[in-house]
Amino acid sequence: MGKRRQKALSKSIQLALFRDPATLRKTVISRIIAFFGICYIKLFRYGSTLFQKLRGEVWEIDEAEYKASFRNEKKTVPLKLIGDLGMSGSTFFTTSNGKFLVKSLPRHFEHSFFRDDLLEPYYDYMTAHPDSLLVWITDYVYAPYTTIGSLVGSTPAHHIIMDNVLYGKDDDPAADRWETYDLKPIDYFYPEWDLMPRPLVSEDTLRKITGQFDDRIRLAEAEYAALKQVLEADTEFLQSSDAVDYSLFLVRFPASSEPDVVGRKSPWRIGMTSADGKWKYRAVVLDFFWARHKLHAQAMTGVVQAFNVIGQQGPMTITTTADEYRQKFLAMVDALVEVQQPC
Repeated sequence: MGKRRQKALSKSIQLALFRDPATLRKTVISRIIAFFGICYIKLFRYGSTLFQKLRGEVWEIDEAEYKASFRNEKKTVPLKLIGDLGMSGSTFFTTSNGKFLVKSLPRHFEHSFFRDDLLEPYYDYMTAHPDSLLVWITDYVYAPYTTIGSLVGSTPAHHIIMDNVLYGKDDDPAADRWETYDLKPIDYFYPEWDLMPRPLVSEDTLRKITGQFDDRIRLAEAEYAALKQVLEADTEFLQSSDAVDYSLFLVRFPASSEPDVVGRKSPWRIGMTSADGKWKYRAVVLDFFWARHKLHAQAMTGVVQAFNVIGQQGPMTITTTADEYRQKFLAMVDALVEVQQPC
């Protein structure tokens, strides 16, 4: 992304968080003016009341601290563009203090599913399950008008803001020992890496996004039982929403590290200490925006079936059932954990 577009998009997102959604006026003139936006587009908050309640009442995020992450007294706190954390084609920013991430949702079927199908159930579920490992989505900003920039794909028009599970790493003297893994069940066909020419993607990157964690998460029996209970509830909720293709984002860092955390504290947010006392783990469930009932997923099912007549590559996560994906996801987690007596 060019520096000009990066700066304009950063400003668009920043201003949206301080713009009253009630000022949105969908007039003919406003639509025409907005349509010609290429770099800068006017964004608004969606569901602002629900997200404010989640931040304050459930996650205990101080509102002043939250706003300060995006703007100081001089209104000049730019977002920082960071590397792609996966292969979804999304654009990622982080706040200058590292507390929050901004992720674009460029694909219509993803942001429409989250906005129209998942948002209110997500709010209800997270309110009733404050210790859930589903990633904290703290805001959603979008362009209510069609723009040239969004049509040609140069400026994404839909963005979610999330708690940053890596917050605290930059201030940790052992930052170079932090490890991240984007884990999914490995017995599916993933064209984004199974068909990717190896010179384009490093083996280290592939290992971290294909479920290859070459070790075990060592937990005491009680800690694993609690983890399993939370993930069973989280994935049951995702199954009820017909979601598939989500992943477990695992962070591992030295047990001696004591990174800070934003909002409500819980073991898997602070860092669960391994049973052998060597590591701490953070974990969240990410990317639950692919729904089997959406038109795009239904169309992809036919494409994959046709491809497999020739390729014989097997099922994909995006075409499996929500129930089957949940069972394989839980089995993956079960295989990752090794129960030990604490040292």
